[in-house]
Amino acid sequence: MDTALAEAPVSTLYAPSEPVDLRRTVAPLRRGAGDPTFATTPDGCWRAISTPQGPATLRLVQRGAAVSATAWGSGASWAIDSVPELLGAGDDWSDLDVSRVPILHETRRRLQGLRLTRSNLVFEALLGAVFEQKVTVVEAHRAWRYLVLKYGTVAPGPAPAGLRVFPSAEVWRRIPSWEWHRAGVGPQRSDTAMRIAKVADSLERTLALGRGGAEVHRALRSIPGVGVWTAAETTMRAHGDPDAVSVGDYHLAAFVGYALTGSRVDDDGMLELLEPWRGQRQRVVRLLESSGFAKPRFGPRMTIQDHRRH
Repeated sequence: MDTALAEAPVSTLYAPSEPVDLRRTVAPLRRGAGDPTFATTPDGCWRAISTPQGPATLRLVQRGAAVSATAWGSGASWAIDSVPELLGAGDDWSDLDVSRVPILHETRRRLQGLRLTRSNLVFEALLGAVFEQKVTVVEAHRAWRYLVLKYGTVAPGPAPAGLRVFPSAEVWRRIPSWEWHRAGVGPQRSDTAMRIAKVADSLERTLALGRGGAEVHRALRSIPGVGVWTAAETTMRAHGDPDAVSVGDYHLAAFVGYALTGSRVDDDGMLELLEPWRGQRQRVVRLLESSGFAKPRFGPRMTIQDHRRH
């Protein structure tokens, strides 16, 4: 391919019939404020991704009710084709009835543009979820930043300084054990990450099974080290799963309980509260997370550990 042609940007204007809130919709794809694959701007964001066609930089800018998208790199066309689902195309909220719950009703009224993203990048989402298994988000995001900065490539096109493309599965497979240790990722998580990297191509085939559901979850959980929580964290990002619930999350059950009842609940209690919206429970969780509600700050907290010293 001609080099100039390969470097030429590809653009589109996504103008859905219903409003879309760019930043709130893609927010779950960002792994902390220092995520090297993600950068925000006053009117939008940048993403650096590893697509099936190669690396790409994607710039998204809110233009009123529409979003303009421009991509660079060998994966630019794939990145542009992914924009509608990335911004909620196919995510139908019309049957969600939250009229009897004031916090949900008001948030839904106020945030009409909130959609569930579908990144169509399963390996990236699953690996990111493994980083966050059983550790604080501070630890997980620190490890993510360290390894992506070290092994990711410079984002193509006029990307912001420091933006890096998420490494390919082949690159992840070559990362030595001492680098995982240096990043603060223990053997259990790094072993799971290696197993995932070995089957990365087959992971993307789960996208053909739909927006989550039992079959997708079974496929992801067939990998040792991938449980209910990790599968849910993956399908809500990669597949646009409207019913994903992160059972086993350190904070979620208590947050949902306080938001809906004013009291703390465990996972079973959370599932009972969300049962009226089965099939759309992720939408309800996203509304609660976007509502501005904050649960009381008391009780035990996870301790940040430095595994690099052991």
